[in-house]
Amino acid sequence: MSEPTPRPGISAMPAYVAGKAPVARPGLTTYKLSSNENPYPPLPGVIEAAVAAAAEMNRYPDAGNTDLYAALAATLDVPVADLALGTGAVALIYQLVAAYAGPGDEVLYAWRSFEAYPIATLAAGATSVQVPLTADARHDLASMAAAVTARTRVVLVCTPNNPTGPALTQAELDDFLARIPADVVVVVDEAYQEFVRGADPVDGIATYRRHRNVVLLRTFSKAYGLAGFRVGYAVAPAPIAATLRAVGLPFGVSVVAQAAAVASLRRRDELLARVERLVTERDRVLAGCRAAGWRLPEAQGNFVWFDFAGAPDAMARFVAAAEEAGIVVRALGDGVRASIGEVEANSRLIEVARRLPSSR
Repeated sequence: MSEPTPRPGISAMPAYVAGKAPVARPGLTTYKLSSNENPYPPLPGVIEAAVAAAAEMNRYPDAGNTDLYAALAATLDVPVADLALGTGAVALIYQLVAAYAGPGDEVLYAWRSFEAYPIATLAAGATSVQVPLTADARHDLASMAAAVTARTRVVLVCTPNNPTGPALTQAELDDFLARIPADVVVVVDEAYQEFVRGADPVDGIATYRRHRNVVLLRTFSKAYGLAGFRVGYAVAPAPIAATLRAVGLPFGVSVVAQAAAVASLRRRDELLARVERLVTERDRVLAGCRAAGWRLPEAQGNFVWFDFAGAPDAMARFVAAAEEAGIVVRALGDGVRASIGEVEANSRLIEVARRLPSSR
């Protein structure tokens, strides 16, 4: 008997796997370091705004996202026409790839990078072109530029790179963009841009203003701590932003999420103070693990990366030791990503690294 079948490739498409939650342990507080979440509670005023908005849950949200677009435009000093909202930055990745690439087209990105890139590419029917990272876990921009062909429609650049941590410099990005054809969409995925403290950091807004093919992706999930509400946004030249809005899910960003995001933007100074504390903790974790003998790459997000390429048994031991210590980390095939969480959780991660010194 015949039955409906999906397009070729869809059945083999890997599912996105979320970070595992910790299991409750009697007498031991457990911590989740597997999902790059912000460990702080919502900023003052955000819960109140969300609760007030929830009182209107019987109504559809504002399809035009009027207040949130206005708040973003004012905060970023960009036109509303250059903005597009989605249910998290990941939704905008799917929308953009689907809008600009299809069967016979190529989507180019570094690997390892964000897990959603290959899934979004397969969902669109396009072909992934993965360029290996350098030995120090950075984007190999020269090789990526050389891999662009006449079939390349979208290039995805993740800075800081999730899950490995290094960020591009503005000089590196400028040189790369100069080598990319103007009809190829270049996505600069800046989900963690608030955490960057390196020299010559990327100025995403200035970059998008200089190029008609550059799209910035940002999110309220990480620094703003609204991961549960799913709000991401793109900043792009008006024609690309209009395309993203056209292919977006109607009423995608809920009324509660819109209200919480607007309230969070009003508390930006307090937000950045929290981010600074997380950066301090990130640097403490990085220094502690390196002192224990681990060769961790540069960390510019809210996480650190332990490389276990070719050493699956050692990785399994590390994950198990972390769980025994009451922390859950994220195993990703050839390495482990650990988010920066509560101070106690971070201290336990350092202790695990000390007890299991790296052989690399």
